[in-house]
Amino acid sequence: MLSAAILLAGTACGAKNNDNEANTGNNAGSNAGAGTGNTNGGGNTGSASGDALAAIKSAGEITIGTEGAYAPFSFHDKSGKLTGFDVDVAQEVAKRLGVKAAFMETKWDGMLAGLDAKRFDMVANEVTIRDDRKAKYDFSEPYILSKAVLIVKANNSTIKSLADLKGKKSGQSLTSDLGDIAKANGAQLVAVDGFNQAIDLLTSGRIDATINDKLSYLDLKKARPDVPIKVVAETDNVSQSGMLFRKGSTELVDAVNKALADMKADGRYLEISNTYFGEDVSK
Repeated sequence: MLSAAILLAGTACGAKNNDNEANTGNNAGSNAGAGTGNTNGGGNTGSASGDALAAIKSAGEITIGTEGAYAPFSFHDKSGKLTGFDVDVAQEVAKRLGVKAAFMETKWDGMLAGLDAKRFDMVANEVTIRDDRKAKYDFSEPYILSKAVLIVKANNSTIKSLADLKGKKSGQSLTSDLGDIAKANGAQLVAVDGFNQAIDLLTSGRIDATINDKLSYLDLKKARPDVPIKVVAETDNVSQSGMLFRKGSTELVDAVNKALADMKADGRYLEISNTYFGEDVSK
């Protein structure tokens, strides 16, 4: 399958898989490395959300929800190690909080429910900052800016804009922002777990298109320029993504924001960003 070839280094909704559905391979290595996915632990929340930071410091680790199948943000390299842009950033944040990062891999469709159930303390998965989510959750300051793009097969001449999706099959995570865009333009949604599956379906002719994160598309084309797909349109609005927390985690959010700001100030953020994208994706 194409997905096996795409995972060169080791690839949701959002895009939120990240909220975005992008799930591509990455031929760039990870400088920071990654912790082993944790399937048994839970969030260190203390007696209340406001105690989250103290509980995390007491436990010596912060549990982080991520997909692990959403490259280049969160995926497994050839050796099976969890890596990616979000993973590296989250690990650096944990380091600056003085604790260990413990990742818990979860499909996007269950990510918010996992946070609600206190399975983890934070989500690092390119989660789009939206007003409806802000009403229920806390976000860090934005650390990723991106646009969504409409992707079709290279030989497709009938879909040239979002409006052309009417009546067409579009591979999307059903609960993502990108799925909402496809549906709003009249597409028939075909459920996928991530970008790799969407690309498999697209190149095999089982769907007509997919709307996904531009950064992940560029990463795929950099790694596999021979993949027979192309971008025919992009959204006008720039999406902002942040780390996601349960409502009321004020002290934890403040600490994460300080870590992110310090990373940008001392160049560590740019180093990680350049590894995966060749540019600063916070601007």
